[in-house]
Amino acid sequence: MKIAKRLALTTAALAAATAGTFLSTTAGHAAASDPAPAAVKVPAALEVPDGNKLTGVLAARGVQTYTCTDGAWKLLEPAATLSDKRGRTVALHSRGPVWVSTVDGSAVNASAIASSPKTGTIPELLLQSTATRGTGVFADVSYIQRLNTTGGVAPATACTGTDQVSVPYTATYTFYKPAK
Repeated sequence: MKIAKRLALTTAALAAATAGTFLSTTAGHAAASDPAPAAVKVPAALEVPDGNKLTGVLAARGVQTYTCTDGAWKLLEPAATLSDKRGRTVALHSRGPVWVSTVDGSAVNASAIASSPKTGTIPELLLQSTATRGTGVFADVSYIQRLNTTGGVAPATACTGTDQVSVPYTATYTFYKPAK
């Protein structure tokens, strides 16, 4: 998908997400005492270190976009909308990687520190925050897990020139903050 088209889709998603009533800074996010969905099993390699508490569980639907580099597919960027348990879009995920709240504008950037491969889908990840901004739901996020992944795998075929392809994926993202 061309960059202009991806940008238009992301802009449209942001406009749609912010067109309705804004949620409070904690609405739609699981409380620390709420368990993660039963279908989400966390591999030992992706466990969040002690001293952090679960503050949000969001379902993601989007694409992993790959670009042709030296005849092989290389990840360019993710683009996904994240929804609360009621199905309302509450965040956008994009290159960085970064997650931005459509509710309060807070954001978190992160870097993968552990990976757990899954057959036929993109790997599950443990990411550590590298920066946050704002005072909303993503303020002070310390760790993020990408779990329960489906799809998103780069094509197995060769590529040429500057080809790009976007592959649909879903995941569950869990957000943690330091326990106080």
